Amino acid sequence: MNFEELLKGRDCACGMKHTCSIKHIIIGKDANTKLGALLGDYKKILLVADTNTYATCGDVIKDQIGDKLESLLIYQRDGLLIPNEEAVGEMQAKLTGETDLIVGIGSGVIQDTCKYVSHKAKLPYAIVATAPSMDGYASVGAAMIMGGMKVTYSAHVPEIIIGDIDVLKDAPMEMIKSGYGDILGKYSCLNDWKLAQIVRNEYFCPYVYDLTMDMLVKTRDLGEKLLARDPDAIQTLMEAIIGVGVAMAFVGNSRPASGSEHHLSHYFEIVGILRGEDYFMHGTDVVYSSIYTQRIREQLLAMDAPKENAPLSRDKWEENIRAIYGAIADSVIALQDKMGWYREDRFPVYSAKWDEIREVLAEAPCETDMLGYLKSIGLDIAEFDALYGKEKIDGALKFAKDLKDRYSVLWMYYDLLVS
Repeated sequence: MNFEELLKGRDCACGMKHTCSIKHIIIGKDANTKLGALLGDYKKILLVADTNTYATCGDVIKDQIGDKLESLLIYQRDGLLIPNEEAVGEMQAKLTGETDLIVGIGSGVIQDTCKYVSHKAKLPYAIVATAPSMDGYASVGAAMIMGGMKVTYSAHVPEIIIGDIDVLKDAPMEMIKSGYGDILGKYSCLNDWKLAQIVRNEYFCPYVYDLTMDMLVKTRDLGEKLLARDPDAIQTLMEAIIGVGVAMAFVGNSRPASGSEHHLSHYFEIVGILRGEDYFMHGTDVVYSSIYTQRIREQLLAMDAPKENAPLSRDKWEENIRAIYGAIADSVIALQDKMGWYREDRFPVYSAKWDEIREVLAEAPCETDMLGYLKSIGLDIAEFDALYGKEKIDGALKFAKDLKDRYSVLWMYYDLLVS
């Protein structure tokens, strides 16, 4: 992918001027050895990693920074590092009045925390990727766990993204599978984006849609090669992951990359944290969840016409939200009260535009095709069913949408199929 050309942006027919302020994206062999030449006038750099990510290339990056290194933070955790208040506080404590750049070594949690802290401190940051595990490297969003709730903050993109193929191909296989899953899940979210345009007249950009779809198509058949850690396949996956992030930057939000499948993924992560229960890596949850969102689409496609459905009463809905979300239920209820979507009657829109809606729903690959892609990289939906169980999955399908302020097929499912 020609990132230099992509980063120039464009004046688009959608009416928006698409821009992305990332200065350098280098994906390839020996990419880590090129960081030093990109650091320019920066003089006081905070280097951030955890014990695992530092082990992959920390010494190389430290040498690249050289005497510009002001301080080093290596997170020490027995279990998973969570991008929460504690992690933020540890990083903020390392900043001084002279710090002028944060460089993170890692993937999802490290880059989200660096992004969040650097934005708060009005500092630039760079990220040295250690795994092609998710699509947030180039996005403006920082996905954090604050007050026990998954919150995506609007922050800023990194100035520099480095992805060394020799490091990326040796990432844990579950992280490579997660990255592939995050990309394959775009079938679901892109379909949701078109759906939201029809139902809610939401902004839609055909150029960004096609850009994201093109990266998805280039990646979807690489499952077996990714399992073999083929360098060219790893590079294609990493370029897709970064390119999708640029697409998000182009529209200023995560709509091109996140829809119903991400809402389900966030549900399983948050409920898992609240209850101390296991959950899959983000991208793996996303792609498994996309199987369930596709099942919803196929249920809706089986309807010749929409049928009015009796919604849950306010008391029953709130009872469910409190039972599921516990300590964060008030935040979830407040978000939905602010949006007011439960007070809307969307049935007239569904009825008037049903043929158009069905055309869009039919564009997504069928469940059989999606399961075939999963099988190619060694993922089995039975693992998802076994870990979460029917009750938790049913709860997610009904109430994961309440975590977000975004329309998706989960709202149509609730409006037309949930009783």
